[in-house]
Amino acid sequence: MTARSTRRTSAARSRAAAVGAIAVAGALILTGCGDQTKDGGSDSTDTATAGAPLADKLPQAIRDAGVIKVGSDIAYAPVEFKDSAGKTVGIDPDLAAAMGKQLGVTFQFENGTFDSLITGLRSDRYDIAMSAMTDTKDRQEGIDSETGKKVGEGVDFVDYFTAGVSIYTQKGKNTDIKTWSDLCGKKIVVQRGTVSEDLAKAEAKKCTGGKTISIEAFDNDQQAQTRLRAGGADAGSSDFPVAAYAVKTSGGGNDFQLVGEQVEAAPYGIAVAKNNTELRDALKAALDAIIKNGEYEKVIKKWGVEDGSVTEATINGGK
Repeated sequence: MTARSTRRTSAARSRAAAVGAIAVAGALILTGCGDQTKDGGSDSTDTATAGAPLADKLPQAIRDAGVIKVGSDIAYAPVEFKDSAGKTVGIDPDLAAAMGKQLGVTFQFENGTFDSLITGLRSDRYDIAMSAMTDTKDRQEGIDSETGKKVGEGVDFVDYFTAGVSIYTQKGKNTDIKTWSDLCGKKIVVQRGTVSEDLAKAEAKKCTGGKTISIEAFDNDQQAQTRLRAGGADAGSSDFPVAAYAVKTSGGGNDFQLVGEQVEAAPYGIAVAKNNTELRDALKAALDAIIKNGEYEKVIKKWGVEDGSVTEATINGGK
C-alpha cells in the first residue's frame, strides 16, 4: 500500500528493495490455529498454547477473538492483491498466515486506501496495518512528512522486509528518463500518500529553467499503472517489488520497463498503535519464530524477493 525506500506520508507506505525476479504465485487461504474461545478456561487455553507456542504473548482480547484485524491496501501486487478467484494473496498475507500459526489466530485482511490505514488503526478499526508500509521516523512520531507538523500520536513498527523505490515507463518510450532529475518537465503517476509521491514532490522543487514535475496521484497503484499504460503520463513510480511485478506481468511483459536504479531503500513495517506494546511484542516474537523455523524464507523465495529479506524482526528501525 507503496512504497512502498518507499515511504508513504502520514498514513504511508514504503514499498521496495534490491529485490530479485518476481514470481507469479498461487493463492494462499489464510487460516488460524488453536482453539479460541470467549469463555476461556484452563483447558481451552492449554489447547491453544499447545498448537500455537506464542499464543500467550497476545493481548487477552485478541486471544479471545481469535482474529487480528489487518488494515491493508489490497491492490499492490505482489505484496498484497486479489487473485482471479477474489482471494487476498501475496507476500504480506503469506507471512501473516505463518505468524498466525505461531500465535493461534487468523490475520483478517480488510481493504482500505493506503493513506487511510493509520487513521483506521488510530480509531481501532484495525488492530494492525500491514501493507508494504515504510517505517519512517515521521510515521513513528505522527509527523506529516510534507508539512512537518504533528498530526497524530504516531505508531510503532515491527520491521520485516527491506524495499526501495523504482521508476518505470512505457516499454520503448521516454528512454531519456534514467533518474529522478530526468523527470523535470515531465509527468509522473504515483499512488497517493506513498514515498514515491514524496520523492516526486521533493524532486520538483529542485527543477530549474522554469521546469517542474507534473504529479498525478491516485488512490491505488493499479489506477496509476492504467493511466501510464494509456499514455497519460511519461513515467510511474512505486516500490521496487511492485514496479518489477508490473513490468513482468502487465501485457505479458510488453507494457512497461524499469529505468534507473532503486532509491531510498528502507524497511517495511507492521504498524501497531503506540499503546499496544503487548501486541507489538507478540508480532515481533512471531516474526522471529518464522525466520528461525524457515517459514519466512519459504515465503520470500516463493515470491522471488530474496534480496529484501531480513534476518530478524526489528522494532522502529526506520530513519
